[in-house]
Amino acid sequence: MPLQRTGGGDGEGAAEAVRFDGVRKRYGDNTVLDGLDLTVGRGERVTLIGPSGSGKTTILRLLMTLERVTEGVIHVDGAPYSHMPARPGGELVPASERYLADRRRGIGMVFQQFNLFPHMSVLENVVEAPVHVLREDREEAAARARDLLAMVGLADKVDARPTRLSGGQQQRVAIARALAMRPEILLLDEVTSALDPELVAEVLDVLRDIARDTDVTLLCVTHEMGFARDVSDRILMFDRGRIVESGGAGELLDAPSHERTRAFLRSVR
Repeated sequence: MPLQRTGGGDGEGAAEAVRFDGVRKRYGDNTVLDGLDLTVGRGERVTLIGPSGSGKTTILRLLMTLERVTEGVIHVDGAPYSHMPARPGGELVPASERYLADRRRGIGMVFQQFNLFPHMSVLENVVEAPVHVLREDREEAAARARDLLAMVGLADKVDARPTRLSGGQQQRVAIARALAMRPEILLLDEVTSALDPELVAEVLDVLRDIARDTDVTLLCVTHEMGFARDVSDRILMFDRGRIVESGGAGELLDAPSHERTRAFLRSVR
């Protein structure tokens, strides 16, 4: 994971981290994403807001290859991601599982639920994937895991089992676990929605530090507008599978131009 922030952009002119070209996602007759065109620059922080069912989480699930596109193509780091060339220089076809497994290693995700292994210690939870997926040396992975756990304020919990931690502490372990995979792109899906209100602040403070101090590209789905204001280079308002408004954090939150955005912001404040 890069260690110093050099600044984000608006997705225009910067080297691209992610590009959606005409992406549609349907479940039967239900269109969840309707021809999405979106570019996110490297190091950019983009927050997706909007009502439930508007397509925000589907974007993250497509990037994690938990879902497949119905139409269109997703690119990551300038190369096809949802698709691959049938042969060198040939037409694009849906990506194979092997191709996807190789490409998605640079993408990490923190989910609403923590999904920690209850039979493993906190340290083991963070070390497991780098050792088995990235083939890192276990001692080196453990040393880095300790650094990451210290970064999220859990240096004294390395030997604890997840069941002995609060929800906020478990989510901070999940954040450290995602960062242990050295992602260039980090996806956050309503990471505080399963927490008691008094635990939300501790998780958001960790994420603010990551946004401030690292160069990881960030795509975040959240209803925490204060957090969105603090970390976002750009906020996108979604409704019915489409972007209805896009702008800088202050611009969109303080003076939204679209009535749908104004109505949504009234509902979450």
